[in-house]
Amino acid sequence: MIPAVQRGAVERFRGAIARRLGLYFEDAKLGFLSEILHRKTEARSVDCEIYLADLENGAAMREWFALAEELTVGETYFFRNIDQFRAFAKACLPERVHARAGRRKLTLLSAGCASGEEAYTLAIGVREHLPDPAWEVTILGVDVNPAALERAAKARYSEWALRETPPEIRSRWFRQTGREFQLDDTIQRCVKFEARNLVDDDIELWRPARYDVVFCRNVMMYFTPGQMQALIDRISRSLAPGGYLFLGHAETLHRLSQDFHLRHTHETFYYQRREDNDPHARPPCPPTAPSALAAAVPLVAAVDDSDSWVEAIRTASERIQALAESPFRRAAMPAAALAQQPDLGAVFDLLRQERFAEAFEQIRALAPEASRDPDVLLLHAVLLAHRGRLSEAEEWCGKLLELDELNAGAHYVFSLCREGAGDRKGALHHDQVAAYLDPGFAMPHLHLGLLARKCGDRDAARGELELALSLLQREDPSRLLLFGGGFGRDSLIELCRAELAAIGARP
Repeated sequence: MIPAVQRGAVERFRGAIARRLGLYFEDAKLGFLSEILHRKTEARSVDCEIYLADLENGAAMREWFALAEELTVGETYFFRNIDQFRAFAKACLPERVHARAGRRKLTLLSAGCASGEEAYTLAIGVREHLPDPAWEVTILGVDVNPAALERAAKARYSEWALRETPPEIRSRWFRQTGREFQLDDTIQRCVKFEARNLVDDDIELWRPARYDVVFCRNVMMYFTPGQMQALIDRISRSLAPGGYLFLGHAETLHRLSQDFHLRHTHETFYYQRREDNDPHARPPCPPTAPSALAAAVPLVAAVDDSDSWVEAIRTASERIQALAESPFRRAAMPAAALAQQPDLGAVFDLLRQERFAEAFEQIRALAPEASRDPDVLLLHAVLLAHRGRLSEAEEWCGKLLELDELNAGAHYVFSLCREGAGDRKGALHHDQVAAYLDPGFAMPHLHLGLLARKCGDRDAARGELELALSLLQREDPSRLLLFGGGFGRDSLIELCRAELAAIGARP
């Protein structure tokens, strides 16, 4: 517990760190920050007010570097998330070599490189897959922590840092010296390390179209939202058209940028910078779902082996619509609601009341200029899927994805359409994209679990259904309303449990 007299100073310290280094620390970390602040003021024999004023008024960069050493954790290893390096070597590198054939020069950036493992892994990949000495390849590793960069320059690593390194790579490029492994000089010479702050709008570091590939993994997740957006804007500016960006597995560009295409090869996701003349490059689209709606649908039984999730949605929609059209229900509707002019609020009110056909008519009645609105496109696709008109729903998903390629909801609805068309591979792909773009989105995992169970893959089904069950407990009500297929939270949770029980798993 932080004493009340200190809390204000610690919060000022946290704010200064966020502005200068981009790092965000939650309240649970205030004690950690308090310890560092106390240690720093003691070492300089000044009180908190003087020290904080110095930081806020532009303290020397060496002080910020010293703080960065204490605030950042740079534990990493060679070939971390090896699928990404396979995609780099097998897909990205050949494409960039082709694009740069006229100048025979490539530039790669490892942003937040820590002690150098990532940058050196890139160098190994280039050496193994582009052995032509006529090519000039520059690999730059940057980090705000100078102590980590000193370790990178020495290029000596523990066996633990090589734990994912293929044996043939280890024997070819490392030499054991006692309990450590020394990287070959040939690889070391390929990489240059510099102390840089990714928060700074550094003209040289972010020179337009400078880089062919940028690795910026597990960096954004520690940034404030504003600094995260600014960093992606800088990376976008500094990547050559057609260049590639790799993020950490828990990071996406969803709602951050429309400057990139999402790529999915070698069992991993990454991004490719759009060409400058791409008409779809635009600011990120706003969130597509209203914020405080809930659905209430009675408990349903598990989906039979012979049925698809798409069929379950269509059947539920028909059942709900039959109830909605009963004279008893319609008599209870206020006349004003029936006469209300079409707008998205009205559409969601109708969805909440389980009046899907009327919601669809409201969408159709919107003015023509609304037809390119992302919310309208998504609602149109969802309501068409509800009615079993999957080819039309897929067309509307396609329109939305032209505007916002990183829209998780559109990819999920697209997966339902692909399943309905008998394209299991396509359904899996779009579910996986939706789950990657929005890790908290329950419905793609539920759908993946149902698809896996139908194919007899019990392990995959169990993993996806257990994850869906966990995510459903805290899923946003508006998203359940939009994507739940007419089923409420309790119904979907019961479905997950029934499906898990059917494969002998304990929910």
